[in-house]
Amino acid sequence: MTAIVDRLGPDRVKLGVCCTLWWNDDFPTIDAGISFGQAVSEMALAGFQGCSLGHKYPSDAATLKAALDLRELSVSEPWTSTYFTIGKMRQKTIAAFEQTLAHIKALGGTELVVAEFGASSHLLPVDVFANRPVLTDAQWDDLTSGLQELAKIAVSAGMKLSYHHHMGTGVMSGADVDRLLASTDPDLVHLLLDTGHAAFAGDDPLEMARAHADRIGHVHLKSVRPEIVRRVRAEGLSFQEAVELGVFTVPGDGAIDFRPILEVLADAGYRGWLVVEAEQDPNQAVPLEYAKKARAYLADVLGW
Repeated sequence: MTAIVDRLGPDRVKLGVCCTLWWNDDFPTIDAGISFGQAVSEMALAGFQGCSLGHKYPSDAATLKAALDLRELSVSEPWTSTYFTIGKMRQKTIAAFEQTLAHIKALGGTELVVAEFGASSHLLPVDVFANRPVLTDAQWDDLTSGLQELAKIAVSAGMKLSYHHHMGTGVMSGADVDRLLASTDPDLVHLLLDTGHAAFAGDDPLEMARAHADRIGHVHLKSVRPEIVRRVRAEGLSFQEAVELGVFTVPGDGAIDFRPILEVLADAGYRGWLVVEAEQDPNQAVPLEYAKKARAYLADVLGW
């Protein structure tokens, strides 16, 4: 077999990191006071080529691009929430997506990431498993038709749309992912494989990668701590409580073996971003330390 470095080398993939190591965009109280400038400098110092966007970033595209260019970073993705499954939100969702698209294009990015948050339990102080929405057939139709529309807008702008399955949402489990992909055009709607969310939901991220290798357009690499997952289930904890307890961590830590997952991506001819993510409390997990740990692990696995 050809070495993985020859199939997932720097000519084929880029390594990014999410700002959720430095602060949390969903829960602003999870914060250690780290500034935007310090965060992106540490991303570059740890050896990454790009990053996701976050709420501490400058809103002006020219200002942000100059700060990222200075550190030789590019934008791996934005985040746009969709609300197709709840009432009277379709046009607002499309308008917000188009605004995000224009911003990312101005930054030189080509990737768009979306997740359906209609009736999501992940922001609420409730059991994240028991209170996740279960979509009706009509809601599934609204979601998939809406995603098709967004994807066409993205393609017309020379960009790619990937869907992020997420804890506490209507597309959380492997079965949900199967249905969403079966109901959308493979040339338009791609999958963002998030290894941490798959494992937290109770699915095998390796099996998800194998099942949908030809649909994966973007990848979030994060690991989980199984003892925290078990506690969340047993005690009916919220998503925020799970994050604060340390349910997620970076590759090279936690329970997930990323080598076979990356081999699947290599065999499928994956091209694009591999983005390290760990929604952790920066007061408990020093961001630069964990970013460097993840980068060292990927250097060992990928060979670069």
